[in-house]
Amino acid sequence: MRWFTLPIMPVLLVTAQKDIVRLVKKTKQNNNDFSILDVGGRKSPYTVNVPAEITLLDVPQENNVQEKLNLGFTTDLLDKVKKVRSNINNIIIEDMTKSTLSDASFNAVVCVEVIEHVEEDDIFIKNVSNVINKNGWAYFTTPNGDYIKNVPPNYNPDHKRHYTRQQLQELLERHFDRVSVKYAVKTGKHRVWGLKSFKIKKPWRLVKSIFGNIVNRFESKGIEETANGTAHLIAIAYK
Repeated sequence: MRWFTLPIMPVLLVTAQKDIVRLVKKTKQNNNDFSILDVGGRKSPYTVNVPAEITLLDVPQENNVQEKLNLGFTTDLLDKVKKVRSNINNIIIEDMTKSTLSDASFNAVVCVEVIEHVEEDDIFIKNVSNVINKNGWAYFTTPNGDYIKNVPPNYNPDHKRHYTRQQLQELLERHFDRVSVKYAVKTGKHRVWGLKSFKIKKPWRLVKSIFGNIVNRFESKGIEETANGTAHLIAIAYK
């Protein structure tokens, strides 16, 4: 992640990348290779430039809802990912709830904005835990159910549920030895501005997006214990 790209990157992306890089540096020993399974990764920007060997795993894109929401892998997407990602070690197309991966085959797992799409979440988390080796970790983000729990189910047609902080903590503690869950990213107009797609040919939209992300970055400082008005939960689970 380059410093000059920070203003145009949404706060969750910046936060996740910094967290993941910090975790890798903290747990990586000497010059040994460090392997990460990026579940639901697709062309995931969250592990771009992370100093590790990345394996992307996602389900195949099989229906109109997935296509509309850009979920799952397609042949075209796979080709594009291979061309632009220098740290990709492997790409796997399968459902993590039906994982065929060997136990203790990765140092860590990254799972950003994925578990809310999974029906069998306990099996999913169990399989995530199984593929992580001893002293490894998993990094999760998901919408903050303490704040958006009253939003109708069609908030996102592919979301199965929105977890409260306590629910996410309890789910992860079934399969991990130590779990930390915090709130992240202030909601509001500046966050929305920052998430808007932009084009160089529309400079006002670009300026508005950059301004929104800069302001939202300051708004999001020190809110780790603030349930109201925060968009996401971030959890780190240790084996």
